Amino acid sequence: MLESIARSFGYHYGLRRNVRVNTISQSPTDTTAGSGVAGFDGFYRFANDLSPLGNASADECADYCISMFSDYTRKVTMQNLFHDGGFSFTGMSETAMDTYMKVMEDEKKAK
Repeated sequence: MLESIARSFGYHYGLRRNVRVNTISQSPTDTTAGSGVAGFDGFYRFANDLSPLGNASADECADYCISMFSDYTRKVTMQNLFHDGGFSFTGMSETAMDTYMKVMEDEKKAK
């Protein structure tokens, strides 16, 4: 829904005001708010293990957002930009699969 709004708003507002509108999909980020979500730690580790470059920190995301204000990105608009270390376009890696299969086996043995 957010991507759709960015595209629609980006088109109309871009025509009227010559403004760029984009969204950024950040990787799971270790924050105070996130620490209160049940299972977040496991998802954070999963994404970090699967991402070729690992999860991006909050500071790295802020740097990326700042770069979007530069003239180098003046023709980037109506896009959902991924800042997730490659997570969103990565299939299951052999290393991650081995790790998670071992966890599943350990949990099965524990029952």
